[in-house]
Amino acid sequence: MLSRVADAIYWLNRYVERAENIARFIDVNLKLILDSSAVIEQQWEPLITTTGDLPRFKEKYGKATAESVIQFLTFDSEYPNSILSCLRSARENARSIREIISSEMWEQVNSFYFMVQDAYHQQESFKAEEFFAEVKMASHLFAGVTDATMSHNEGWHFGRIGRFLERADKTARILDVKYFVLLPSVKDVGSTLDELQWIALLRSASAYEMYRKRGEHRITPFGIADFLILDREFPRSIRFCIIHAERSLNAITGIPSGNWTNAAERSLGRLRSELDYITTEDIIQNGLHEYLTHLLQQIYGVGNNIFETFFALKPIHEKSYELTKLRTAELQQQFSRELS
Repeated sequence: MLSRVADAIYWLNRYVERAENIARFIDVNLKLILDSSAVIEQQWEPLITTTGDLPRFKEKYGKATAESVIQFLTFDSEYPNSILSCLRSARENARSIREIISSEMWEQVNSFYFMVQDAYHQQESFKAEEFFAEVKMASHLFAGVTDATMSHNEGWHFGRIGRFLERADKTARILDVKYFVLLPSVKDVGSTLDELQWIALLRSASAYEMYRKRGEHRITPFGIADFLILDREFPRSIRFCIIHAERSLNAITGIPSGNWTNAAERSLGRLRSELDYITTEDIIQNGLHEYLTHLLQQIYGVGNNIFETFFALKPIHEKSYELTKLRTAELQQQFSRELS
């Protein structure tokens, strides 16, 4: 498979997943405000803080309010990680490989993009809850259409790697927002507000029902961290995402799990191994925020290694270039002889 094609499929899936997760990110606060008796304006800024783009936001919008944060993360066409920008990039990647992906995939990402664009042009009638629910459902439809209509070959596996790395990254970020910066003060730990925030977080990850069905009777930071980081079966947990990203990478390279031949396999295998053997007690003891920061750095490193291994253009060494020229000349001579 051409590296250009693999790169486009990888980023197509990653951008769609990113758009969905941004919708989930905002949904944390929207659900919290609905469940709370007071509108908590000061809790919009942490959503921007975790993106790493707070200075950019401050320069353009100033104070972090519900309206300004939703505008920035959803419709700001100049911000590359807004939902609108992500869908535009996803659509361009899909357009460049229309001969590779299925027509159903193209139709879904195209309709997804126009749905967001229509909402952008009709913001006076914008209904946040309904819109973000539609974004999440459109992303689910794209993932389902991809799995049902695209051959499960190298391209499909590159798409899965992009989707799962993006999902793991955003699960870590949304958990970090709640634990480290969302709670107003230490005195609120264990309060009704604290529990409402944890419930909102679980719901934003579509995890509330599965968390309860696992037999958890209480909403506790310990239990939620264990579920969203280390659960092997829940599809939005970090461990689940890393396990399945590694399986797809092994399918591409043909190297069995536990072995590696390049930096991408090594970094992803090391991360999966760490998640296999660490315990929630270890995480809490060393600090949940510190561990999540460490986890995000590792996921970022995996992404860089995948780019360098599979997508980056590498210079042709002079010796290899000469051998290629020699082989081309031999083939041309052989072809000439066959014609004569």
